[in-house]
Amino acid sequence: MNTLFDKLSPYFNLASRLLLALIFIVAGYGKIGGYSGTQGYMEAMGVPGALLPLVIVVELGGGVLLLVGFQARLASFLLAGFTLLTAALFHYHPADQMQMIMFMKNLAITGGLLLVTQYGAGAFAVDKHR
Repeated sequence: MNTLFDKLSPYFNLASRLLLALIFIVAGYGKIGGYSGTQGYMEAMGVPGALLPLVIVVELGGGVLLLVGFQARLASFLLAGFTLLTAALFHYHPADQMQMIMFMKNLAITGGLLLVTQYGAGAFAVDKHR
């Protein structure tokens, strides 16, 4: 039996990809405008600032791939790993409530990305692989 949720499923997939991709696209774009500040923050946290171009490519490129649904499973899998890594490197500070909220946010984003990894991009995707 086709329920309302079944009928809306393609739109849920699209909305999920849009919402997940948005955080990476905005963050990657913001790092371009605030390049030196981001690089300094990375170095202050013990991460080589020379990695910033790679970070920007991962965020912008992965976000766009996820948004349009091209190689979405691979993109979401790589973004999930990136998100877990950034959670561990930048946000795991149990004594700081705000950083722990950011850490938990990253875990939640990772969960959403892993669902895309498992189920694919859905009907509204450049490549129709599910």
